[in-house]
Amino acid sequence: MILSWIYKMMIEDKYDLIFIRAYLIIGFIFFTCTLFGQDQVKADSLIFILETEELSDSLKLEVLSEVFKHHNDPEMRLFYAVMASELAENIGNQVFLYKSKLNIGHAYRKMGLLDKALDALLQSLQIAEKLMDKKREAVAFTAIGSVYRVENNYREALKYYNLGIKKFRETNDSIKLATGLLNTGELYRIDYKFDSALIYFQESLEIFKQKNYDIGIAYNLGNIGLIYAERGKNNLAEKNISEAVIVLEELGDTYAVSIYDTYMADIYKDKGDYQRALEYANRSHKEAVKGGFKEQVRDASLKLSELYSDLKDYEKAFNFQSQYIAYRDSINNEETIRKMADLRTEYEVSQKQAEVDLLNEQKRNQQIIGVGLTLVILLVAALALMFYKNSKQRQQTNQILSEQKEEIEAQRDQLDELNQSKDKFFSIISHDLRGPVHAFKGMSRLIKMYIDQNCIDELAELNQHFDKSVDQLSTLLDDLLDWAVSQQGKVPYSPEEVSLHDLSEDVMGLFHNMAQAKKINLTTNIPQDIQLWVDSNSLRTILRNLVNNALKFTEEGGSVTLSAEKDGDMAALHVSDTGRGISQEQLQSLFKLGGHKRSWGTEGEKGLGLGLQLVYSFSEMNGGSITVESEEGEGTTFTIHMPLHKIAPTPEMMNS
Repeated sequence: MILSWIYKMMIEDKYDLIFIRAYLIIGFIFFTCTLFGQDQVKADSLIFILETEELSDSLKLEVLSEVFKHHNDPEMRLFYAVMASELAENIGNQVFLYKSKLNIGHAYRKMGLLDKALDALLQSLQIAEKLMDKKREAVAFTAIGSVYRVENNYREALKYYNLGIKKFRETNDSIKLATGLLNTGELYRIDYKFDSALIYFQESLEIFKQKNYDIGIAYNLGNIGLIYAERGKNNLAEKNISEAVIVLEELGDTYAVSIYDTYMADIYKDKGDYQRALEYANRSHKEAVKGGFKEQVRDASLKLSELYSDLKDYEKAFNFQSQYIAYRDSINNEETIRKMADLRTEYEVSQKQAEVDLLNEQKRNQQIIGVGLTLVILLVAALALMFYKNSKQRQQTNQILSEQKEEIEAQRDQLDELNQSKDKFFSIISHDLRGPVHAFKGMSRLIKMYIDQNCIDELAELNQHFDKSVDQLSTLLDDLLDWAVSQQGKVPYSPEEVSLHDLSEDVMGLFHNMAQAKKINLTTNIPQDIQLWVDSNSLRTILRNLVNNALKFTEEGGSVTLSAEKDGDMAALHVSDTGRGISQEQLQSLFKLGGHKRSWGTEGEKGLGLGLQLVYSFSEMNGGSITVESEEGEGTTFTIHMPLHKIAPTPEMMNS
């Protein structure tokens, strides 16, 4: 039908040949485009038309829209989407402005610029809301959810994915509904909720099979394969992923292939075939770098670092680990997270303001109606009744406005509280890093001393301690950063059974070099049978702070001891030192917030008093308590009481 119309236009000379050529290409694309993949050949053909032919603004927008839809390169996709956005805004075409903003957001997401991606996608959502187009709203919701997924903010991602699914169900758009279900299932998968993920994948797969969408089927097969990989079913995982990759390679979807290659590397690693594992990991890394996919460059770099580390090629492992950290920090840095939070806040506040404006408009309309009714009532001698009704309406409207104002103020207070919690987390991270750094300071002194004394054997031994300290510091950094990012500004409390002996050994290992540098006797006396019911992260923070302080304020030749014993249904942990002690005046305000608590250790180590405040706060959070005994010049002993893990009695125990 379209071809016959074009032919008719050619015969009647009503359209220029250039326009007809462009519409032919666009018509071809509409009939052959797929749900996910891009087609670079189509994009290149349309770019040639843009560069060589004179097109009207409306036709140019059609061509640009197809270019950035099918281009494989995120940067070029961004370039043409921005061009289309500017043109659509100039001529006031809201539909193409929506499409342009949506694709700008997609491009920025693949480039790892999450704050810019979120800004563009929120603009596309606002345009869709103005157009009152539920289908476009659903697409924007899903795209926003994908940005939060990359940021690892699963709560917000799930919120927007479900909003999108709800809209798609209302519009009966089965293909886009299946896409939304696929994205939501993937979110549950990366959050290790595999049963929920499979439910969404199966529903999505059934829809795609009914519509014969091979690309959608491929994505579902690949993602189900990823679940098999997570559950250790490597043969099933490899089968599903291989089938998916065959389809995706034919469609030129290098982004998805790069992701699946990373998991194939894991599968062959588990099989012990490191050569095949490296082939897949290197291909994933190469395609991600070529395509500018920052998120996947990050994941592929981490996988290569792990593989080379297992193969003892530490130089390559270190290089890829450095690349992983650089890409990870560029995607999830503090400034990006703050900007995204600000954008979300602005959007939500603007939504509330729109509601308030609507109420104000309704109020003005009611007032106009009231005036008209008053005139009518004056004609029928019912002025008094009209005044009464009008007064009641105003009271109701004012009450609604007051409730809306209170709701906005409550949200503002909640945001302030979240910001304060975020600041507290950054303080925790900064403080906990100081202990391991002091350990490196101690090793630095030992290195200098051994070099002066030409003690080469001791240097070799110190190298082992240095590697161990690096591993421990890296673990600490990862734990703290993951903790801060995943908890959204809230101090987490996840109690579990913890072996005090094993945990204390890990913590004391951090301070071995620091104690050796100061010639301090560092000892541990923890019975093997003490099992606690505590949050392990906060207990590590408590012990690190107390041991670090003990070493800091103990002179050379002194001693620091960590010991424990059971005390009823609690365990008493003691951190004792032979240091300078604490004055009675300082003991009075030792755990209180505020004031000036800056102090210096025996070798000038600086302290700000935050550590003991954290110790006090985390002790109470775990249902415990802390006390201190000290005498100036004689040393200090901190005692922490923590709840023991209560073991439920077995039938054998009850019968004995």
